[in-house]
Amino acid sequence: MSKYDVTIIGSGPGGYVSAIRCAQLGLKTAIIEKYDTLGGTCLNVGCIPSKALLDSSEHYHNAESAFEEHGIGLKDLKVDFKQMIERKNKVVDQTCQGVKFLMDKNKIDVHHGVGSFVDKNTVKITDKDGKETEIKSDKIIIATGSKPNYFPGMEPDKKRIITSTEALELKEVPKKMIVIGGGVIGLELGSVYARLGAQVEVVEFAKSIIPTMDVTMGKELTKVLKKLKMKFNMEHKVQNVENTGKGVKVTALNKKDEEVTFEADYCLVSVGRKAYTEGLGLENVGLKTNDRGQVEVNENLQTSVDNIYAIGDVVRGAMLAHKAEEEGTFVAEKIAGQIPHINYNLIPGVVYTWPEVAAVGKTEQELKEEGVEFKSGSFPMKALGRARASMDIQGLVKILADKETDEILGMHIIGARAADLIMEGVVAMEYRASAEDLVRMSHPHPTYSEAVREAAMAATEDRPIHI
Repeated sequence: MSKYDVTIIGSGPGGYVSAIRCAQLGLKTAIIEKYDTLGGTCLNVGCIPSKALLDSSEHYHNAESAFEEHGIGLKDLKVDFKQMIERKNKVVDQTCQGVKFLMDKNKIDVHHGVGSFVDKNTVKITDKDGKETEIKSDKIIIATGSKPNYFPGMEPDKKRIITSTEALELKEVPKKMIVIGGGVIGLELGSVYARLGAQVEVVEFAKSIIPTMDVTMGKELTKVLKKLKMKFNMEHKVQNVENTGKGVKVTALNKKDEEVTFEADYCLVSVGRKAYTEGLGLENVGLKTNDRGQVEVNENLQTSVDNIYAIGDVVRGAMLAHKAEEEGTFVAEKIAGQIPHINYNLIPGVVYTWPEVAAVGKTEQELKEEGVEFKSGSFPMKALGRARASMDIQGLVKILADKETDEILGMHIIGARAADLIMEGVVAMEYRASAEDLVRMSHPHPTYSEAVREAAMAATEDRPIHI
């Protein structure tokens, strides 16, 4: 029986990053993955394939709507959706192969099969043919991630009523698609198909899309997506989704409690994700999940069984690949006797529509609820020379700073390359910089980053230069 210092169950961003860090720290490491490819949801059916389709659809949308303005003429423009899916699959394959290479490079043993606890130091691995083997390990890290969530009445059949997984493998561009949920996943995939010509209609229970982000971001993104002819039905509670054979019928209650129906070719159910713990055999080591199905951990990401840890989507907090990576690194370093730290307030969130939406720190509504006095400064992208040159004029940067100390408390961006720009806020806030500090730093011209500096100017003394 093989014996390891650390064994990780799950090879997503949390699992494989944790395995690499463990190996770097001199620990004999194994990783268990139930599928044939490594990388988990993110690399196989999440972050990476969705971004590939987002980029492909954005290229088509630009060719259709913006190339003429740039002086570029095209004839017979069309969507080769089969090729678009094939390119996405190549990107996924290359990325997953890259993880396999990293496992080999770091001398990490990879076991394919379902990992389940026999006892606190023994994991049974059952491969796809039913063959069972057991390994021993001093420490074990649960990194099994999450799967698409759904509520009663909207159970996916994976044919017409689909999740994000099936939305990445459709054989056609639908004429019409209903998206249940106005969060990150629904809006990203909804925007893909809207750009390609589908009529996309969002049904959302909350008053605003991306309701966990700053309210200004939701308002601005709604304007952007409406330009793609996406329709929004807010404060609607879905009662039932039916596969009619040739399409779907969605029944919902509006804010007046009136029953309304929507019909389409497909319904994408995107109401979040839930922790995945099936088949782990948690009961064999005395571990229980909470009412949200998550594994309970302490501040060190340690379960009630002292040698077993859990990270990523399977524990509390935002379900983000980079949050899982941070936790995977944290646990590896803890096991090795180091003193790592994670500031959960500074883990950025991103919506990869175009323009992108990105945020870090507190939202305006959170600061108001906490009774914190703050200053707010905003700057529109359309005032930037770089934005006008590229025709990416939609969006703004919003900075929230403490009213007395000027310390930056939150940064919220909707605009071109917001996912990259937000790191300026993350770094500034990690070192507890003030808005004035950002103002005093030279920003290259012409760039989108100038909007960050101008928003900081607006937050300090309401003195932006270019508006």
